[in-house]
Amino acid sequence: MTDPTSHSGGKMITRVAIYGFISLALYFLLYFFEDPILAFTSQGGWYFIAPVVLAFVFSYFHGSFTSHFWDTLGIKAKK
Repeated sequence: MTDPTSHSGGKMITRVAIYGFISLALYFLLYFFEDPILAFTSQGGWYFIAPVVLAFVFSYFHGSFTSHFWDTLGIKAKK
């Protein structure tokens, strides 16, 4: 019989790796394309939405990575 915790542990590590890679890629792309992003968002008008959207995207992926990372280590918040 297989151990159900080993399968879920592998799944958790996979999620940590995926969210960590996406988070790292987003930070790299932001750094690499800093000037075009700054030029695009400083045009005025409705272009102010772009930094807000970028902040939500970063928040989602970095937060998911952090949550799965701590869950993988077995550290939970007190309730």
